[in-house]
Amino acid sequence: MTCPMCGCEHFYVKDPDDEYEMHEFDLQGGEVIFTAEEAEEGTPEIQDETETYCDNCSWHGKFRELSKSGG
Repeated sequence: MTCPMCGCEHFYVKDPDDEYEMHEFDLQGGEVIFTAEEAEEGTPEIQDETETYCDNCSWHGKFRELSKSGG
């Protein structure tokens, strides 16, 4: 699973309660891996409909679109 535009495996989601707070994660083998620091502070649940942003380029869309990209 990678970004459909640039192939990056590093993404972020915005906190639903605070649009200025972001949670970064990597996709490894199709699994969402938050950084240790993020995991300690609490992370949002990533679902198919979660708005997801690439950390490398301008792509953003639903998380399910990453699964379709095939990587």
